Amino acid sequence: MLSENKNETLPEKSCTIEKLVTIPEDVAKVVNGEKTATRRNGIYADIGEVMELEGHQFKVERIYSQYLGDMSDEDARQEGYTDLEAYKQSILDIHPGMKWAPKMKVWVHEYAPLEK
Repeated sequence: MLSENKNETLPEKSCTIEKLVTIPEDVAKVVNGEKTATRRNGIYADIGEVMELEGHQFKVERIYSQYLGDMSDEDARQEGYTDLEAYKQSILDIHPGMKWAPKMKVWVHEYAPLEK
């Protein structure tokens, strides 16, 4: 499958869409429209796949790679944070002992609510 952003070939899924958004605070942000993207170190969904959270459905619209060092404040807002520093601190809190690695490649999964 090709990425919708850069025409890059996406690797095989390394996990399932059910594990894309699991932290209760993040689930609430998605449901409330405050979070529209999730970055992971692998592919957790296919483009067009639907994720269900608290009875709401969200369709994965784009998947593309990004280096952590290329993230902007706008990217952090897509993740539901006020700015990049807040996102960075949250990631480091979730993963004790991890260091922020600007050259680390992650996969961005962007999604939007499905209309009922």
